[in-house]
Amino acid sequence: MGSDHTHRRWSHLRKVLERSGPFCRPDFEPSPDTLQFLMENCKILVIGAGGLGCELLKNLALMGFRKIDVIDMDTIELSNLNRQFLFRHKDLGSSKAEVAAKFINNRIPACNVTPHCCMIQDKDDTFYRQFHIIVCGLDSIVARRWINGMLISLLTYNDDELDQSSVIPMVDGGTEGFKGNVRVILPGITACIECTLDLYPPQVTYPLCTIANTPRLPEHCIEYVKVIQWPKENPFECPIDGDDPQHINWIYEKSIERATQFGIRGLTYRLVQGVVKNIIPAVASTNATIAATCATEVFKLATSCSASLNNYMVLSNVDGIYTYTYEAEKKHDCLACSQISRELEIRDGNIKLKELIELLCERHDLQMKNPGITANVEGKNKTLYMQTVASIEEKTRINLSKTLMDLGLADGMEINVADITTPNTMTLKLKFKNTDVEMGV
Repeated sequence: MGSDHTHRRWSHLRKVLERSGPFCRPDFEPSPDTLQFLMENCKILVIGAGGLGCELLKNLALMGFRKIDVIDMDTIELSNLNRQFLFRHKDLGSSKAEVAAKFINNRIPACNVTPHCCMIQDKDDTFYRQFHIIVCGLDSIVARRWINGMLISLLTYNDDELDQSSVIPMVDGGTEGFKGNVRVILPGITACIECTLDLYPPQVTYPLCTIANTPRLPEHCIEYVKVIQWPKENPFECPIDGDDPQHINWIYEKSIERATQFGIRGLTYRLVQGVVKNIIPAVASTNATIAATCATEVFKLATSCSASLNNYMVLSNVDGIYTYTYEAEKKHDCLACSQISRELEIRDGNIKLKELIELLCERHDLQMKNPGITANVEGKNKTLYMQTVASIEEKTRINLSKTLMDLGLADGMEINVADITTPNTMTLKLKFKNTDVEMGV
């Protein structure tokens, strides 16, 4: 850092970090040591190496961060190349994390990006505890909720007082078409992902009965061909490949036939691609804008040179450019970050276990995916149902048709729920609206 070249290269950052200003945080002290910390000590984890992730890695590396880890389970596909600029045609089929890390390391001197080609769930709390800041470029709500739960589980409390040193800030970015958002989450202090879960609409699914008997939308016709006709006719004697033009053309032609049969309009080749591959519309300029905002927030958190975003920004680039920032409020009874046990209100003890599971999946403030339920019944810990382990699922399947009363559950009892949306087990207290039914009145 003592060379002339290095001094000139980082002169723009020195102007920010070695001077005080009206937007600095109260704890900011101008010093050349801040840049040294940023370059030599500060560890950043980037989750996702897709459209946002590529931009984030480039931005952070060019801002002086040198100790960066990136984690992504996906491999590079042809459709990625139009916006994920760290990849080339020769990289198809390779790990996104490894190729992105290699590109940055080769292009930016002294930067050390460490790749991890795996799911975020494969890493334990020791791995996540080593980072100063985590920044997400994800397209999965489940993954967001999981990493949110992990960071909350790392918090420590002394006499009910949060230990500030255990807080690992998370900067989360998301894009869809010409819209995007950025949020800064300080676990245990500000609103977390679960506090504002109702902002995320449940994933759209199409009931089989609808797509088979009464299709009303172009998507229904495409799903019918994808789910029913393809397995039945097996045109290419292989599973559907969303990147194979022959496969997409076949589905497109069959979907047009079905749409014509039911008088449905609006079916296009691009829509077929989107439904088959579950593509989220991506625009490179939106990714660039959101990633730049995320990187700026990471820089501010790492250096205290300016107040951080407070705490949720939305961007719309549809009819001109519109951006708005507001403070998402912490939910006092948040299932993830509050210290308050949550009550789950249900009709009575006569509802079946499968109805309880459906409730956990359908409620906007819970939105679970495949919950497993255990409870302490008559002093014994009992697994009522668990879908994720085949042997246990087979043994507990019979409980689905039993009522809560049959299973020994009563008003005021607690159930423990495990789900893929969180690394932690959640405790819910049952509250029956109609206790007279349970008492046989």
